[in-house]
Amino acid sequence: GVAPATAYTYFASKEHLVSEVYLRRFTAQPEPAPDPNRSPADRATDALLAFALTVSDETELAAAVTVAMLADDAEVRDLRVRIGLEVHRRLVDALGDDADAAAIRTLELATSGALLQVGTGHLAYDDVPALLRETAELVLGGAAR
Repeated sequence: GVAPATAYTYFASKEHLVSEVYLRRFTAQPEPAPDPNRSPADRATDALLAFALTVSDETELAAAVTVAMLADDAEVRDLRVRIGLEVHRRLVDALGDDADAAAIRTLELATSGALLQVGTGHLAYDDVPALLRETAELVLGGAAR
């Protein structure tokens, strides 16, 4: 562990620390090369789930991330931008030529909405994969395989 005084030398707040932990966990995940033989909905779902399920198996951290990401301080806002850009890049990479700006925006909004619902207790993490798959199929067309 790290002493709080040491942590706050590097982080402006607990929310800043938790958001940074989330960003590092998310970006540390391997990115498989998109398989062009899979449907666009499948590829998009894979990219979104890598983000959405980053801390799903750590209940307390997941709850802390929900609160932290909504904090209104400059450091967290910067991390939200970085995380959003990384999600966007991965989704564009996953879709390749099948990328459409409106579809990507819709999938990003659906994912953040699903995570907010998880954080407020209105949706279980276990339901997120099916929900995002359904959303990707609806937005991108065709059934995911």
